[in-house]
Amino acid sequence: MEIASVIVDVPTKQTDRPFDYFIPEQWRGVIQPGMRVIVPFGPRNIQGFVVDLKAESEFEKLRNIIEPMDLEPVLNQELLKLGDWLTESTLCFKIFAYQVMLPAALKAKYEKKVRLADGLAVKDLPETLQAFFENADMLDWDDALKKAIVPQLQREAAKGHLEVIYMVKERVKKKKRKYVRPNVPLTELNNEIERIPANAEKQRQVLRYFSRHFNEVELKKLVADVKTSASTVKALVEKKLLTEFEMEVYRNPFEHRTFERTMPLPLTEAQQTAIEPILNAIEQNHHEVFLLYGVTGSGKTEIYLQSIQEVIEKGQEAIVLVPEISLTPQMVNRFKGRFGDLVAVLHSGLSAGEKYDEWRKIQRKEVKVVVGARSAIFAPFENIGIIIIDEEHETSYKQEEMPRYHARDVAVERALNYNCPVVLGSATPSLESFARAQKKVYHLLSLPNRMNNQNLPAVEIIDMREELRDGNRSMFSRKLFEMLKDRIEKKQQSVLFLNKRGHSSFVMCRDCGYVMNCPNCDISLTYHRVTEQMKCHYCGYESFVPKHCPECNSEYIRYFGTGTQKVEEELGKILPEARVIRMDVDTTGRKGSHERLLTDFKDGKADILLGTQMIAKGLDFPNITLVGVLSADTMLHLPDFRASEKTFQLLTQVSGRAGRHQLPGEVIIQTYTPEHYSIELASHHDYDLFYQREMMIRKMHHYPPFYYLSLITVSHEQLVTVVSEMEKIVSYVRAHVSKEAVVLGPAASPIPRINNRYRYQCLIKYKREPNLINTLKTILDQYQKDTKIGLQVSIDVNPHILM
Repeated sequence: MEIASVIVDVPTKQTDRPFDYFIPEQWRGVIQPGMRVIVPFGPRNIQGFVVDLKAESEFEKLRNIIEPMDLEPVLNQELLKLGDWLTESTLCFKIFAYQVMLPAALKAKYEKKVRLADGLAVKDLPETLQAFFENADMLDWDDALKKAIVPQLQREAAKGHLEVIYMVKERVKKKKRKYVRPNVPLTELNNEIERIPANAEKQRQVLRYFSRHFNEVELKKLVADVKTSASTVKALVEKKLLTEFEMEVYRNPFEHRTFERTMPLPLTEAQQTAIEPILNAIEQNHHEVFLLYGVTGSGKTEIYLQSIQEVIEKGQEAIVLVPEISLTPQMVNRFKGRFGDLVAVLHSGLSAGEKYDEWRKIQRKEVKVVVGARSAIFAPFENIGIIIIDEEHETSYKQEEMPRYHARDVAVERALNYNCPVVLGSATPSLESFARAQKKVYHLLSLPNRMNNQNLPAVEIIDMREELRDGNRSMFSRKLFEMLKDRIEKKQQSVLFLNKRGHSSFVMCRDCGYVMNCPNCDISLTYHRVTEQMKCHYCGYESFVPKHCPECNSEYIRYFGTGTQKVEEELGKILPEARVIRMDVDTTGRKGSHERLLTDFKDGKADILLGTQMIAKGLDFPNITLVGVLSADTMLHLPDFRASEKTFQLLTQVSGRAGRHQLPGEVIIQTYTPEHYSIELASHHDYDLFYQREMMIRKMHHYPPFYYLSLITVSHEQLVTVVSEMEKIVSYVRAHVSKEAVVLGPAASPIPRINNRYRYQCLIKYKREPNLINTLKTILDQYQKDTKIGLQVSIDVNPHILM
């Protein structure tokens, strides 16, 4: 066993296979599958993952592994196997599959440096370069670029005077703190106290401290407790009475928070009926997928908590996924409150170091439960007893870049390996999941009523066209305005929901109809009022706000559409007495701000919470009695076959924030298309009827869950190239699929140009195509080889966004 097979960190078709390396003497027995190693590859050193050890290789002359990067494997056997499955199912490179499973801190950083060749002195270099190497034996490549000496360095390197080396570095260091402990037995320590001269009173105090607490203490704490300085301690270390050492500590994102312990709540009859099949599956180590379909506020979380309790008592582990935006402190509180320090939390609000530390707690088996967003599905547990996906219909469970996996599919795949149940929970399940439950592929569990048997809130739809006809030009209907006023008088709270950010969507000239577009992307620029700028939300282009129309020079250039900032402004005019908290990407960008705003709202520091979809989920505040949806249409008109489904889900979720406790709730939905079935049925909370209507439409138009989809997108700087290459791809696909498959395209993508690259797409709808994966692979391979033409081809199997 002296040879390791390594997947190297070079994402190309030619390198997407294991390379064999010889394990040098000193690393034998140390290097294991699942570890990261540094290996020579071509002229440079890079990171790789060991996937296998073997006794011999069919290749002659193997190069040596340079060194391991880990002390123990970062990927266990099951995750290595999962990497194979990911590669197959999402058509990605192996290296991407392994990297997505690790926290960002473990992705290598490469540094390029230049040093003198062996046996050469600084004086052998040209005078212009000598100064750079006099004080340091190595020069940073970035510095060389800044100082514009790269051509000279290259000339010297060609003569063999200099060599370029690549260094692999970790992104995040482990956090260490200094500790001090006694270096002599207690009796000797006490004798020493007497011997210390009177003028060194501080040293005496330090030793007395240790004679009372005869064990290690953090240097910072010691200095504070004895009110002394680090130099006093240092003097004692030099006398060999104390030893100083470093110890690793975890970065704790919840350092200054205490969680009140909570006990399991008694279950209602409905909850009891729903939880039994789950507990049976846990007990019998039986793999089954449950769809827990319960209205908002029906007590799904308690079922999760009690199922996990059962798993922990069996000595197993649990993974809980929640959508990124509903990873509110509330969710964390519930899990930390019930399971205390057995919980690790992974989400985008943590720093890279905090994420890394939480991940290591999991790896070291110090925790039993992981709560996190999409990527937490790869938590390195080795004895999983249950996987729970809350709000399973959420689109954020699908990753949009390589590897394009869906967390639900990964969950089912991992649960199969561990013979354990998966629980998918939602008040508005995705059509795919509900259809599977109807076909008995998933086991359906229902919670049809709210916990306290409170009624679901009353929903009223307001037709904004009528408001306009009656001369009301404001973004608030008269009814909503009256109700907001009423709630403020009663000291109750309201939530206003808007599915947009920015101040207003676009700038348009009323005379000639000119709309200000991004010069690199075919999409209108968004107006941001705080910075007085126009921004492109795709490529980041920024521009000033025009005073006159660039086309016809008219002064009638106006902002159209509504954003959260604009609503906040208007609220200030019509309800000056209202205290408003705004939550959107702009106000929650800073670390901890999300939590702070919600806490302020909970503590009654505001009357109205105004926000984008991040406030639609998981909020549970007793005093919210009114929810207003300002425009229910924003999503309906997107070129996406799931638009109605997303609208229905969002409206149902938002309505579910009202009247969750003693006070009854009311919901107002403002819309310009009140007759649309997704809006109408959301107002009656009627998921079943919505499911039937939507399924008819999906069947008619050959969309999921009746058909599978695959989307091929091609982009290039030249429109002609995109069209001609896309035509070749489409005819190749048509020739290799059956007559039943529907191949649509080539067609321009809904956003036809992003970042100066034209985009075309082809959509394949199919039921059973055993050959399709190979066909798609061949296409990818072909264009990977032809990198010359600069064409980018991406394939998404089961796409969630068709833009």
